[in-house]
Amino acid sequence: MTLAAPILLTPGPLTTSPRTRQAMLVDWGSWDERFNQLTASVCKQLLAIINGTDTHHCVPLQGSGTFAVEAAIGTLVPRDGHVLVLINGAYGKRLAKICDVLGRRFSTFETAEDQPSTAADVERLLKADSSISHVAVIHCETSTGILNPLSEIAAVIAQQGKRLIIDAMSSFGALPIDAQEVPFDALIAASGKCLEGVPGMGFVFARKAALANAAGNSHSLALDLHDQQAYMAKTGQWRFTPPTHVVAALHEALLQYDEEGGLPARHKRYASNCQTLLDGMAGLGLRSFLPDAIQAPIIVTFHAPKDPRYQFKTFYERVKAKGFILYPGKLTQVETFRVGCIGHVNSIDMHAAVNAIGQALREMEVLDI
Repeated sequence: MTLAAPILLTPGPLTTSPRTRQAMLVDWGSWDERFNQLTASVCKQLLAIINGTDTHHCVPLQGSGTFAVEAAIGTLVPRDGHVLVLINGAYGKRLAKICDVLGRRFSTFETAEDQPSTAADVERLLKADSSISHVAVIHCETSTGILNPLSEIAAVIAQQGKRLIIDAMSSFGALPIDAQEVPFDALIAASGKCLEGVPGMGFVFARKAALANAAGNSHSLALDLHDQQAYMAKTGQWRFTPPTHVVAALHEALLQYDEEGGLPARHKRYASNCQTLLDGMAGLGLRSFLPDAIQAPIIVTFHAPKDPRYQFKTFYERVKAKGFILYPGKLTQVETFRVGCIGHVNSIDMHAAVNAIGQALREMEVLDI
């Protein structure tokens, strides 16, 4: 007997729909005109989500989201540029490491993992150092689920005449970002997050003028977004072997995204998932790490039980046996675990997940309720 696949309550890879998985059963020729049309359709649909058709290119890239972040930094930040990296979690730190590895000058401004970056801080830092050319921010920091105030930060950056790079990996498709209202040179996301595709493709929404001026910036052949866009515009093809099945799955996932009602409907479902989770876990006596005001409906970090009988590995395996995959914590100072709210799941699934978590903790004699 084949066991049912567990539900992934993680921030990607995540649970996908049967239709999305079915789309990967067809093989595609990477130079075939039908596949080129599939790629063009995906990019067109993605641009529509951010209202960026007239002002930005959508440049797809093979690989994980981090590949796309590195490509954006390497292509759009000149070699004599200076990036201010806003950090309140692991992915901000990773972005700073990318700058370091690429040899791009960078400064960091770090707040506590439960404190969002603020526009006032950014304004102060930009006024104090005129050499800063770009600011990089994580919209939703996946290590905690914190939401940074993107619109306010973007407005200050534009007022100071600097360029904005947004890592929107965990927010794109569920939280609204309008390219005509939030000025940015690059917004970076990936296939296996809120769009509910499968992992394997990143994409960068690059401001057309910024990308046009980026020739020769990149340290890499494969990660050069300027070359990638120029080649695709000329031929309709990817420069190097594309992730054909991933593109096909994303195309199908985007059809379902529109059928559901687009971004407002996706946000509503995830917000319902998040509230169901928060309420249920509170009923078990488990505290969330973040206050509601800065909690994005993407992934929730919970304080681990203080009981010495609690061990994450045992807890994880017991919950997995009941049909749910959780995520370890990523904080350095306190022990936590994380539960994702995204993917092809609804509030009924979240109720079931809370029940499984409660059962697992009772079996471990951590809970007596």
